[in-house]
Amino acid sequence: MKEIKIKRWKSPCGELVIGSFDGRLCMCDWGRESVIRRLTRYLDAPVVEGDTCVIEETICRLEEYFTGKRQDFDLPLLLAGTDFQRDVWNAITSIPYGDTISYHALACMSGNTAAVRAVANAVGANALSVIIPCHRVVGTNGSMTGYAGGIDAKIKLLGIERDYRLSF
Repeated sequence: MKEIKIKRWKSPCGELVIGSFDGRLCMCDWGRESVIRRLTRYLDAPVVEGDTCVIEETICRLEEYFTGKRQDFDLPLLLAGTDFQRDVWNAITSIPYGDTISYHALACMSGNTAAVRAVANAVGANALSVIIPCHRVVGTNGSMTGYAGGIDAKIKLLGIERDYRLSF
């Protein structure tokens, strides 16, 4: 029987729930029940506490990220969402480390210039926080808009990237 294995990990920005399914990372989230429910439905698999090689590798790479030794993540990902959501999430991965863009600019990047609200909803549905760096998406005026891990976590993640960007 297939299972979504999850492990809770305390990051410098708060607790993350890291999950894998069938050898791929499917979750790195702030423990939102809505994400867990969506993944169990999408993958038709229960969630169980456990550990996998993918989870351990993710934690290792997150530790490197939080200490300024890593800018991106080369992990096997399982993007559990609609085609539209996957397009938006893939566009997010092209935002350079330490930079930010607006939801409108992200809508343009993903080929949906008139769908800013739908793009914002797709950003909010991202189950792979930090890995797919949705913290880099801000309001049109540069304001710190909603973030699943909270505004303080978003500010801290952007600060980490700002502080370490020059060291690469």
